[in-house]
Amino acid sequence: MSDGDWTNREWAVLLHRFFLAFMKRFSLIPFLLAGMFSAAQAAAPDWPQWRGPQRDGQFTGPAWPEKLGTNQLRAGWRVELGPSYSGPIVGADRVFTTESREKKTEVVRAFDRSTGRELWKHEWNGAMSVPFFAKSNGDWIRSTPALDGDRLYVAGMRDVLVCLDVVDGKEIWRQDFVKELGTPLPDFGFVCSPLVDGDAVYVQAGGGLAKLDKLTGKILWRTLNDKGGMMGSAFSSPVFATLGGRRQLLVQTREKLAGVDPADGKMLWEQTVEAFRGMNILTPVVHEGTLFTSTYGGKTLGFKIAAADGAFTVGEVWKHKAQGYMSTPVVIEGVAYTHLKSQRMMAIDVTTGREYWTSEQSFGKYMSLVAQGDRILALDQRGLLLLLRASKERFTLLDQRKLTDAETWAHLAAAGDQLFVRELNALTVWNWNRAGERR
Repeated sequence: MSDGDWTNREWAVLLHRFFLAFMKRFSLIPFLLAGMFSAAQAAAPDWPQWRGPQRDGQFTGPAWPEKLGTNQLRAGWRVELGPSYSGPIVGADRVFTTESREKKTEVVRAFDRSTGRELWKHEWNGAMSVPFFAKSNGDWIRSTPALDGDRLYVAGMRDVLVCLDVVDGKEIWRQDFVKELGTPLPDFGFVCSPLVDGDAVYVQAGGGLAKLDKLTGKILWRTLNDKGGMMGSAFSSPVFATLGGRRQLLVQTREKLAGVDPADGKMLWEQTVEAFRGMNILTPVVHEGTLFTSTYGGKTLGFKIAAADGAFTVGEVWKHKAQGYMSTPVVIEGVAYTHLKSQRMMAIDVTTGREYWTSEQSFGKYMSLVAQGDRILALDQRGLLLLLRASKERFTLLDQRKLTDAETWAHLAAAGDQLFVRELNALTVWNWNRAGERR
């Protein structure tokens, strides 16, 4: 094969592998190759964390076709696994997923992205039984890991955060919040997905929000502390947002929204949000300074966060009667496309709260959403994949396809020409067929 025959992804994968091998041998000088690694990641699109590269459900790779038939989307490799709700994590040359096995062990596995060959696995003793409505869906591991260079951050159900070496799966450090802080086990398990930023990793665990040193696992600060247990195990995941002119951590607990200074954990503002039994689940989104959230047993809400003389204020700017549930919306040109408690989809203006439409058709109990331009891929919990066109005018279904008869509670991952679907008991890969497209 000549140099000209190599694709950007093949070059990037080669560079990525070299980088990881070099890092392991010469760990004292990683900064020398930081620029090289960034170039590799840019050339080989990945899905490194909850809801993708920017944590917003947006995909920036090759354009999707307008159909989902076998001429456009073909099944690739498949691996049978134990159950999990964690979304798959995709790197330049490998993909990671979790599983719970025999209700007593949690396992992390790495597979070759092209072939599905297992590269390594790491496991620990960890399992728990969740109560009420959550139990009807299973006692499986929930949090989606986060990939950061040569490290993978994985949350176990029993309030532990484990840092693994991407190359071989060896454990680098572990933080057991129950042991470290003396907090009770979260009744619903560790649900929040880790957020890596700079030299830190942020999680809602240990009955609050914690910042840890990403290299050592040391807790640097902890805030939003509560009693833990039944009402303290947060379902939502933190994101960064600029509100009131200041970059901050946007956090949704079981009962409130809050802005937190990432430097020291200082609470900048907070706002109580109504929800039935704390079912404040989705990750809030922000568009042009308006904060959007929606809860089960509450309403869909828009807030403005303002700052004056160093103090922040929170103002509710609109309210809509619709109730969200577990699905986090995607925002396209200021419109949030969201899946509701009613199992219907709704398009609503983030800034004004104006409802453009609600679909007549209902879907599953959960739907993971990924957007690209004016198109949305929506995978519902019944294994049905929808391809939608984003439009204020009407609900527009371009195509749909049943990918599996198994449940698909984990978030869909899109990377390059591939879709990664974590079925309850398997990981499957689907490939867009570019050669068969009309030009």
